[in-house]
Amino acid sequence: MALQVGIVGLPNVGKSTLFNAVSAAGAEAANYPFATIDPNVGMVSVPDDRLDTLVRLSNAAKKIPTTVEFVDIAGLVKGASQGEGLGNQFLNHIQAVDAIVHVVRCFESTDIVHVEGSVDPLRDIEIIDTELVLKDLEACEKRLDRAQRTAKSGDKDAKRAVEILTRLVAHLGDGKAAREFTVPEEDAKVFSDLTLLTAKPVLFACNVTEDDAATGNAYVEQVRSYAAPLGADVVVISAEAEAQISELDDDERAEFLADLGLERSGLDRLITAAYHVLGLLTFFTAGEKEARAWTVTAGSTAPVAAGKIHSDIQRGFIRANVISYADYVACEGEAGAKAKGKMRQEGKEYIVKDGDVIHFLHNT
Repeated sequence: MALQVGIVGLPNVGKSTLFNAVSAAGAEAANYPFATIDPNVGMVSVPDDRLDTLVRLSNAAKKIPTTVEFVDIAGLVKGASQGEGLGNQFLNHIQAVDAIVHVVRCFESTDIVHVEGSVDPLRDIEIIDTELVLKDLEACEKRLDRAQRTAKSGDKDAKRAVEILTRLVAHLGDGKAAREFTVPEEDAKVFSDLTLLTAKPVLFACNVTEDDAATGNAYVEQVRSYAAPLGADVVVISAEAEAQISELDDDERAEFLADLGLERSGLDRLITAAYHVLGLLTFFTAGEKEARAWTVTAGSTAPVAAGKIHSDIQRGFIRANVISYADYVACEGEAGAKAKGKMRQEGKEYIVKDGDVIHFLHNT
């Protein structure tokens, strides 16, 4: 399944404009709250110049990039955790995503209404964070109540769950996100099974005008200062500019980006940041039929990577023939890499590296 990233934020901060720019799903962008009612999902190819090179060197008939799903989740408002606006259903939609892109308005405009009446990025972030924490607190209090009833029978697992949930409820009650909660390794599964909203990795997308797309502005610096102690990435992006970029061909796109003082589009930088917060990397398969990119968690072994292609390959794994991307290019393809001894045979313990070009051998 593709990596799924939820786009969240207050109404009218640029979420749907950004979504329209990075996907072909065409969510409605309107100057009023709740223009997006059901979560719109857009599948986006991950741009990777390495894949184009592999297609050329392998004479592949087809190029298949890896993908990211962007989910445009309607604007939350103060009180969403209590059902204000269309809060509860939107908060539930967030639960299904792997990571959260929190879009923050970092531009002034008299044409676009701000739901809180003024531009204040840190206040806006606090509103969203508070609503997510309150929803998690509600869920944990319910789970704690059930665990306490079960623990009365002497169930050891339930007693341990009570200990964890009691600490977690206190943590969330202090307004702290679940991702800041320390969990012993032996309790990691109990914690992950809670699927808490504030346990998800988050990155901030500062929506600015075209003029500020390359350099940011004072509002962006506020967000960076807020995100730094959290270890959260910040991407400066102009949703309006991205909407224009998405309609251009490659040459026009490069020229437009240069005019803005940018080397990469906001989409490229957003995906890179999403990969970073989730600890992902890309490996490749390449042959005459197709050259293809695959996504796997950093630290994954060769059999786990094989399972991304097909579970049968993982079960029947024998070995992996691996060529680093740099060697594949330097040797001008697989044949050259073999001839120069750059193809390695790796076993079940091999940790896949970003850019590896792999051929898996397996029992059928």
